[in-house]
Amino acid sequence: MRSRGLRPGRLDAARPALGGEATADVCIVGAGFTGLWTAYHLSEARPDLSIVVLERETAGYGASGRNAGWLSPLVPGNRRTFSRTAGTREAGRALQRRMLEAVDEVLEVIAREGIDAGAIRSGNVVVARNRAAMQRLRGRLAADREWGYRDDEGQELSSAEVQERIRVSGAVGGLFYPTVGRLDPGGLVRGLADAVERRGVRIFERTEVTSITPGAAHTSRGAVRAASVLRCTEGYSVELAPDPRRIIPINSSIIVTEPLPESVWSEIGWDRFELFSDAAHVFSYSQRTDDGRILIGGRGNPYRFGSGTGGEGRVDRGTVESLVARLHTMFPATEGHGIAHAWSGVLGVTRDWCASVVYDREHGLGHAQGYAGHGVTSAYLAAKSLAGAVAVPGDDDLSLPWTGRQTRNWEPEPIRWFGVHAMYRLFAYADRIEERRDASRTSVLARLGSRLAGLHE
Repeated sequence: MRSRGLRPGRLDAARPALGGEATADVCIVGAGFTGLWTAYHLSEARPDLSIVVLERETAGYGASGRNAGWLSPLVPGNRRTFSRTAGTREAGRALQRRMLEAVDEVLEVIAREGIDAGAIRSGNVVVARNRAAMQRLRGRLAADREWGYRDDEGQELSSAEVQERIRVSGAVGGLFYPTVGRLDPGGLVRGLADAVERRGVRIFERTEVTSITPGAAHTSRGAVRAASVLRCTEGYSVELAPDPRRIIPINSSIIVTEPLPESVWSEIGWDRFELFSDAAHVFSYSQRTDDGRILIGGRGNPYRFGSGTGGEGRVDRGTVESLVARLHTMFPATEGHGIAHAWSGVLGVTRDWCASVVYDREHGLGHAQGYAGHGVTSAYLAAKSLAGAVAVPGDDDLSLPWTGRQTRNWEPEPIRWFGVHAMYRLFAYADRIEERRDASRTSVLARLGSRLAGLHE
């Protein structure tokens, strides 16, 4: 955002606020990826609809503008759980195939709309730094193929093949997924806002929605009355959702280096700009930016008591130090080079870590949420399902297994806080054990944490 002259939390280049009572066919609350993609799909399928988007801050203020720019086909949740919900294994496979196709579709929209997001299909290198992690990666690749990946959509890499792409210290092997795209999320979200405005959608920023009722979104500046009101606020839903324990905000934090000199890049390689992640339980994710920086992110301090969202996204010192240590461990050549920025955003997580798209036709209320960190692609496709439920009967994406599903509530506080932090502590401790011993099998602590969280597939 700063590279585009915008500062999160400030009113730079803000669109107008709502000026009083208004009417529309559809009112969307939240100008992040989900809200803007929903407006895009609706305006494309039904140009006759009048659509209003209300945003408390500025478009992309939340996680949409703060993430690592992974246009990934990773399903937002457990494919087995989705299949069980739908009553057929084919449902999980269908969702996975649509996620793979959605990467192509987002890239096509970016090109068609002329959005400046630096988008390329770079692929994703996933690296194992011990034998247990490599065992997990082989299992992951086998599961991906079982759930719908073709053989050419994922492949195993030897240690030498990893180093040929990115010279990661201690890498014993990895995977490569050529389907994944890399982009600038701030560029995408702002370009998407411009694109929907060109189609006649009205976006009002600095307009906080205080409540949603059938037929209206209420603000201190007046109400927007609409036949359909859609809540697209993901991890920021606690204050508006009628069932606030249905989804919680989980923090994901990012640091980015100063531009690195060519001498560092000659040691690291990374000439093809692949997205990079590791196979640790508390995993990190990275990209090489167009201006020669390394961006690296991870969970750090994962959850704030009472579902706090952290406002402008400041990152605590311990999380920054942890990410810097991970960066230097994997890329020793970066030591001695400064960190330019640190920020965080909250992603929405349901109790079973699976996304849901719900539209109540009787009351005209709907939402899409729960991407669990895979929102760049998922938001596009979930918004398509939500738009279909509102105005495009018979749309094929209405049959995806996240449509109409709800999960049980998260536990009340303080059980919720203790549970989330205990899960991540189990994962972090398992990582330390595996790395220290170069373990050949995944720690029982990690398997326990995975099953408790519902992540095991």
